[in-house]
Amino acid sequence: MSLMEALNTSMPGVSPGIYDEKDFIAISEIAHAEAGIVLPAGKAMLVYSRLAPLVRNSGCATFGAYVMRIREDAAERSKTICALTTNHTFFYREAHHFEHFANEVRPGFVDRLRGGGKVRLWSAGSSSGEETWSLLMTFLGPDQAEGADIARRDVRLLASDIATHALTKARAATYRTEDLKPVPDALRRNWTQSLGEDTAIVPEVQQIARFRTLNLLGDWPMQGQFDVIFCRNVMIYFDNPTKERLVARFAEKLVPGGWLYIGHSERVTGPAMEHLSTMGPTIYRKRSA
Repeated sequence: MSLMEALNTSMPGVSPGIYDEKDFIAISEIAHAEAGIVLPAGKAMLVYSRLAPLVRNSGCATFGAYVMRIREDAAERSKTICALTTNHTFFYREAHHFEHFANEVRPGFVDRLRGGGKVRLWSAGSSSGEETWSLLMTFLGPDQAEGADIARRDVRLLASDIATHALTKARAATYRTEDLKPVPDALRRNWTQSLGEDTAIVPEVQQIARFRTLNLLGDWPMQGQFDVIFCRNVMIYFDNPTKERLVARFAEKLVPGGWLYIGHSERVTGPAMEHLSTMGPTIYRKRSA
């Protein structure tokens, strides 16, 4: 069965005159070139469902016309990549990472800050902010007085994502109250405030974060290195060579002894393993020089 036969079988309403195999292939090539996203044939219907609203809003009558548009229009191409990027996430996703950070990493960072040092964190692929705020609430901790003291010191977190609409939500730092349920009670009490049916991250936490639209496959304008990088459930969309290049760049951006956390279905392979030690499930540490 061809790709388009599969499309028409799964969704009879998709007309080859509107969306066909060459459109899917062209969009797949653009997504890979722009953001390293790999779209196998089984994702053809996902592409249709994600992009159909953009095609309509652009005034294009067909996906073929829209492909021509995004080849020439960088802003529209960015919208396409954002639409194809999965932003499903939730607070305290893969909780063992936050537990490890709290128990094994945080104490040393607190001592460093109290001694006048600095701590730099990066949530790479932060999406709509749930990971960013989960990490910062974990860092500030269950003791409110201690956390407030930490927040006043030289600690910063970079939250980056390719999807500008996701970062807009992250900056707003306001979520449905039920979305915060996975957060441990003490952290939720200390570092959030009720806004009726919604809950907001308190200003003490918000002021630590800096947000930047960033394509991980492009240039990284950030200066300096990071003590911790979270890049979870981002590399699942990349092919192996892209993953290996990205992890090698992360390793370069980590200070000696710095930590890398990746998604539960991801693995570090390739040359970067010459510089990283496995410390737990999907947890790596850069070897000291």
